[in-house]
Amino acid sequence: MPLYAFTAVDLRGNSIKGEHEAVNLLDLEARLKRTGLDLIHAKVASPRFSLQRKKVQRIDLITFFFNLEQLTRAGVPLLEALVDLRDCMEHPHFRAILAHLSEALENGKTLSQAMAQHPNAFDVLVISLIKSGEASGQLPLIFQHLTATLKWQDELAAQTKNLLLYPLFIAASVTAITFFLMIYLVPQLVGFIQGMGKEVPIQTQILFATSLFLVNYWPLILAMPLIILTIIKTMLYLYPSLHYHIDALKLRLWFIGPVFRKIILARFAHSFALLYGAGINILDCLAHLRNIANNQVIALGLTEVIHEIESGKNLSHSFAQAQLFPPLVLRMLKVGETTGQLDQALLNISYFYDRDVKDSIKRVQVMIEPLMTIILGGLLGWVMLSVLSPIYDLISQLKF
Repeated sequence: MPLYAFTAVDLRGNSIKGEHEAVNLLDLEARLKRTGLDLIHAKVASPRFSLQRKKVQRIDLITFFFNLEQLTRAGVPLLEALVDLRDCMEHPHFRAILAHLSEALENGKTLSQAMAQHPNAFDVLVISLIKSGEASGQLPLIFQHLTATLKWQDELAAQTKNLLLYPLFIAASVTAITFFLMIYLVPQLVGFIQGMGKEVPIQTQILFATSLFLVNYWPLILAMPLIILTIIKTMLYLYPSLHYHIDALKLRLWFIGPVFRKIILARFAHSFALLYGAGINILDCLAHLRNIANNQVIALGLTEVIHEIESGKNLSHSFAQAQLFPPLVLRMLKVGETTGQLDQALLNISYFYDRDVKDSIKRVQVMIEPLMTIILGGLLGWVMLSVLSPIYDLISQLKF
């Protein structure tokens, strides 16, 4: 469908500009009418780069499912609840999605079928749970579980960002200080030290050579991360099989790799418990989770688990063969499988990993601080030694 740039007014008479997909102008007018907007002018939008946020953010989904749970528990029909939420939604892209959901329900589709047409907003986990809730008649309960799960995922994502941003901030600070010393301070000392007429020590020569290199090639050095990233993306596009090796490298990175693995497995265990508790069979749960693992190493491990289960092995033995979990977690999984409380065992595993992730992130941050301090101290010490050494030699040769 073509994308139209439109100008419309809302119920309060406020002018609103935006973009919306529609078959034609009449279809566009009807679609905007459902969102409470009256079309004034529209034309086919020209292709262009846009910085406008299109992806639905997790906080929007949390608010949506929380309000949807409250409305449906209060007895409001699902279609009317969607219309009410659509009218109060501020983000235009999500508002258009809710308008499409309302339209799909009016045309006889189920909520899960309508959501499946918007994979960028609702992933496989959400659609599977909604479908299970429709079959069991427990949609309000599913909405409640989704709200809690999305909140938990948001906290986990915030922890992951802290794990990445803190080292990057420290590294950027050290890099900035290094560039200041080498590009601004050291060049001012070169003429003074060489003008002494004495032999320049080797460490001072290395310092001057490093400074000269940075002065001449600093644009290339700053652009190097972007160049490397472009090369990696190009190689991944040309050779998709490299994705597996990149994902494996992420899990083996010093300090950060094991934490990444724990975060992925915590998300897996929590989602598995949610799907299994909603009545979805184990093989379907694993198939869904394999598709949203976002790591090909973990996805391959889950594929091996599925094959083991299909061949008649139990769940704990299958996970032991795939070597995804440590022995302690496998023991918890086996107990839950034996007692018939697998969903509770999976929640316990998720809680185990959640605490382990928090502790690991704290340990990484504690170790990074002294490490960066040592690096910065060594850098400053090298500069000071290289600069002061020839000056000290000259002073020691003076006769008073």
